[in-house]
Amino acid sequence: MSTEKDDSSAVRRRVSCTKCFDALWFCYWMSRWSNITSNVNGSAQAPFYQMQQYYRVGKLDDCTKKFSDLFDCLSLKTKSSSEAEKIMEEQEKADAAKHIWTMRTQVEASSHWNETFGHLDDPNY
Repeated sequence: MSTEKDDSSAVRRRVSCTKCFDALWFCYWMSRWSNITSNVNGSAQAPFYQMQQYYRVGKLDDCTKKFSDLFDCLSLKTKSSSEAEKIMEEQEKADAAKHIWTMRTQVEASSHWNETFGHLDDPNY
């Protein structure tokens, strides 16, 4: 009985929602705070995250993903340790699948480079 309690407390200590809360705060509050401060004293704090999103993606972030991440993290803390561990492993596998780079061996990389940029070595090009 005490080992189950120790296991669940160990998982709950390891799961921290601070990053999720900070991301939501930075996304949601700072974009609204700049509007409030610019009206009060004339000097606005730049909503850095929103401007970064607008530059990179072309639209402002509505922060729903960050809110759902925080909600998921907080709900994870209410689960049993085995259930929480299973969910965290599934999330890690899903995150690993989102990898944007294609890993290649040196031979594969050389072949791909020659296929893509080999024409640049041609003096007649």
